[in-house]
Amino acid sequence: MPGVDPNMIANNVEPAYPTHPGSILKDEIEYRGISQRKLAEQMGMGYSVLNEILNGHRPLTEKTALMFEAALGVDAEPLIRLQVRYNMRMTRKDKSFMRKLDAIRKVAAML
Repeated sequence: MPGVDPNMIANNVEPAYPTHPGSILKDEIEYRGISQRKLAEQMGMGYSVLNEILNGHRPLTEKTALMFEAALGVDAEPLIRLQVRYNMRMTRKDKSFMRKLDAIRKVAAML
């Protein structure tokens, strides 16, 4: 629909802030009363690495998602999809990168 903001169409509403999968995992381990240090040890991961993931300062990789799946029984694939959506939203907020994409589109339109 011309003139309609695609983010305002029902079922196409984006949250104001992207959700990092670490925040979901952090809520889950807090709900279960699991210590981050104990979980890191159980997973064979450094505490600081685990803490950075849970606080959204480090991306969740396929391997770490599978480690969380093994340790907590939380399905890895939705976590990875959430990480990809988070990455895309954060990249789209990068004004410098978006200007670069605009320049690429202009050049491509002339080809």
